[in-house]
Amino acid sequence: MNERFGRTRTVETLFETQLAQSARAHGGAAAQGGGMLVAFPLLLIPVAVYNLMAILSIFSGSSVSVMSDIWFHMPMPSPGTEWAISIGDVILFVALICLFFELLKSTSSDNVAIINHTLSLVLFIVCLVEFLLLRSFATSTFFFLTMMVLLDVVAGFIVTAIAARKDIGL
Repeated sequence: MNERFGRTRTVETLFETQLAQSARAHGGAAAQGGGMLVAFPLLLIPVAVYNLMAILSIFSGSSVSVMSDIWFHMPMPSPGTEWAISIGDVILFVALICLFFELLKSTSSDNVAIINHTLSLVLFIVCLVEFLLLRSFATSTFFFLTMMVLLDVVAGFIVTAIAARKDIGL
């Protein structure tokens, strides 16, 4: 009876080992639950918000200055000084946070990371075309968003290449 129980346990151990290897081979998608969510470029969020606001400003007939409209004021410690925060400033702040998490995601060298870098490259191309060809996107705010997407693409490919070299042992 003990011998049969030992064989069953060995089969369970082999199954668990094979399942863990399969999860690693597929970029940890089985273990993490949502591999395609990791492939989603986070910088798409602030770019999409900017696009939405720019398109709405075109249809409403207002100028490009929607991004420079003051959203709120923050009192500063120095007497009589207030910091005026615009909508564009908030979008850039959110983009910086997204860039941070994108750089963290780029440290893996699995298939999902390659998809993420490819989608980020497509996002950069779209941002560059919008910046060069559309009047509503020829602003400093959108230029900085475009440069953040470019940094994400370049850093992602470089970090992935270095991580892959270490995995291979070169």
